Amino acid sequence: MAWPNIFRRGTLFSRFSHHHVVVFLLTFFSYSLLHASRKTFSNVKVSISKQWTPSAFNKSVRLPVEIWSSNHLFPSAEEATLFLGTLDTIFLFSYAVGLFISGIVGDRLNLRWVLSFGMCSSALVVFVFGTVTEWLHFYNKGFYCCLWIVNGLLQSTGWPCVVAVMGNWFGKAGRGVVFGLWSACASVGNILGACLASSVLQYGYEYAFLVTAAVQFAGGIVIFFGLLVSPEEIGLPGIEAEENFEEDSHRPLINGAENEDEYEPNYSIQEGSTVTQVKAISFYQACCLPGVIPYSLAYACLKLVNYSFFFWLPFYLSNNFGWKEAEADKLSIWYDVGGIIGGTLQGFISDILQKRAPVLALSLLLAVGSLVGYSRSPNDKSINALLMAVTGFFIGGPSNMISSAISADLGRQELIQGSSEALATVTGIVDGTGSIGAAVGQILPVWK
Repeated sequence: MAWPNIFRRGTLFSRFSHHHVVVFLLTFFSYSLLHASRKTFSNVKVSISKQWTPSAFNKSVRLPVEIWSSNHLFPSAEEATLFLGTLDTIFLFSYAVGLFISGIVGDRLNLRWVLSFGMCSSALVVFVFGTVTEWLHFYNKGFYCCLWIVNGLLQSTGWPCVVAVMGNWFGKAGRGVVFGLWSACASVGNILGACLASSVLQYGYEYAFLVTAAVQFAGGIVIFFGLLVSPEEIGLPGIEAEENFEEDSHRPLINGAENEDEYEPNYSIQEGSTVTQVKAISFYQACCLPGVIPYSLAYACLKLVNYSFFFWLPFYLSNNFGWKEAEADKLSIWYDVGGIIGGTLQGFISDILQKRAPVLALSLLLAVGSLVGYSRSPNDKSINALLMAVTGFFIGGPSNMISSAISADLGRQELIQGSSEALATVTGIVDGTGSIGAAVGQILPVWK
């Protein structure tokens, strides 16, 4: 078996400049902050559920029940929990719609502007949702739903933009391990959100939203002034120009082509330093690209399971085992640790094999057994954490691969190289379809 060029020539990162490192870190932490604000909501659900019911609220602030009735809140924690599940579903549906739109917008406007706008605007919405309403004691279901719809649309600007920027800077050689490591940004964001929420939860859930919103807003400002969306912005050659000199860089990783001699790349080298303005691909054309629809549908099924853990794991641990909310938040981190390791290791293996699908198929097959094992976890934190990490490895790992490395492969196929921009659009389609599947599944945990 022939090893990829990037492994034959030496160390993986020897060919990267400091600009690559900066882009890697900025996009990594920008999406980590977006995910941290989402994770905060799932980490404080127990506190919110208690605060939105009359008995809990009267105990803390001593307001009469009539005020609760006038604000259309909930007579029991069970109804409050059901509404929290509804908010998750509303968020994911609006997030899915936004992904389809944001991918198209990202291929037509400056990616830095779109990403920065989404981060700062989403931070303001989260601040109003979790902090301002609690400070003012303003509770209204319709208002919460509207805010979470807007938040879903704004948050959707993140993933297509950061994947597109990474795709502009990092070529196909070694993409599996690079994107596998980079796609840990979501899991790192989950860990960051859990740590921030648990550290200030004793002062009230509104401060968890305040801290994450402030950090996310600051990150959006940094992105606006510091992110380079492509090498051409500073006069460096694009990845297509670099890959023209790679002897086997044009072999598609997602269709299993074996014979290098049968493939003759069709490209043109730009003269001088002129950057050619390419035409963005249409939504329909992106859907028709090989592999886009199958991977999108597979991701819908996978993200349903992955986001059930994301939104409900701390709540499940607290209610099922009776553990304190802060302890459940910290313990849920192990699921993300497993996802980080799984995404990186599976991406590395797929680079060696030069095929993604077999690695995904094996991991998802083993994921079934890990889910069954975790469902039988005893009331022991160490065993629960171990089973949780294994489950994250086999579910979070493939999820990270499809949403990052495979999306980049699909959006950088030879069929469209040098003629059109598709990466953000394709990423939006894949992640948007996945989010629809996740949205359908988020109401199920509260109906158990």
